[in-house]
Amino acid sequence: MFNPRRVIFEKGSIDTYIGKKIYDMVKDNKNVEIIQLTSNRVKSNIPGENLFEQYRSGKETLVVGKRSSLKFQTCKPSAHYQLPIVSGCMGRCEYCYLNTQLGDKPFVKVFVNMDDVLNQTKKYIDEREPEITIFEGAATSDPIPLEPYTNSLKRVIEFFGKEDKGRFRFVTKYSDIDSLLNINHNNHTEIRFSINTPKIIDSYEHYTASSNKRIEAAAKAAKAGYKIGFIIAPVFLYENWKDDYKKLIKHIKDTLPENYHETLTFEVISHRYTTKAKNRIIEIFPETTLPMVDDHRTFKYGQFGYGKYVYTKEQLLDMKEFFKENILNEFPKSEIKYII
Repeated sequence: MFNPRRVIFEKGSIDTYIGKKIYDMVKDNKNVEIIQLTSNRVKSNIPGENLFEQYRSGKETLVVGKRSSLKFQTCKPSAHYQLPIVSGCMGRCEYCYLNTQLGDKPFVKVFVNMDDVLNQTKKYIDEREPEITIFEGAATSDPIPLEPYTNSLKRVIEFFGKEDKGRFRFVTKYSDIDSLLNINHNNHTEIRFSINTPKIIDSYEHYTASSNKRIEAAAKAAKAGYKIGFIIAPVFLYENWKDDYKKLIKHIKDTLPENYHETLTFEVISHRYTTKAKNRIIEIFPETTLPMVDDHRTFKYGQFGYGKYVYTKEQLLDMKEFFKENILNEFPKSEIKYII
């Protein structure tokens, strides 16, 4: 659960159901600064003279406000559309692309107008009938740590449970999913867990759940009848990486219920970075040990026109063969969506 140091209510948000609930949860906590805005100038109320300070202050800030745009972004190849529940993440993963995308606005924001969001979701579903429309709930966020404040994720899952032509999926690095286990999801929601080796999580994924807790949460979700999947990312090719990732896959196998009949999905993504991301990471985490030596990588232009540094062709081929062999050895009926 996210425990912010400050909660900023945008104009009018405190008068909504979610806004009132959050206010009641924090109003007596002397360790939480409560700010009610008469405008929506959030950034000026978050302290920090530079990016290093702004990042840390932002990560301790919960903003409560409306989702102004109801035009959903596309989300290929994961889904047809992003579904905005939360923006930002309380985690402090050093490699995270949100460090670049959110820039000097790394705060977490919850949306109080979920009626509007779900009404728009229904419109998108109706427009594409008779095709099934898939929505991604964690493209720029991780909604799990905010669920105690909003119950929005539960509401979204129940909404999709009633939609014949709508499907929902989200990914998390957290394990607090108990409130989602005994609800009517109707097998229309897929919960994916982003996992990595203990070495990588301890080194770079600050303020997130351990790999053990994430895998245990996946087992709970499986027992509750959810479709589940794992995103192994980003994969780092360090000394003894094969041993560590093999143990990780084996741990998943040993923890999941033996009678789980749904097709388990895997997505595997190697570590990569852009020059812009590297510079921002170094500014936010000046003592980072992330492997970002350009000469050790291959420069490759991506589909969006900018270049990134990736592992060499030989390294990637070795990685792909390793994960394909080890995943299918443990989960012969699983679906490996991609290894990149």
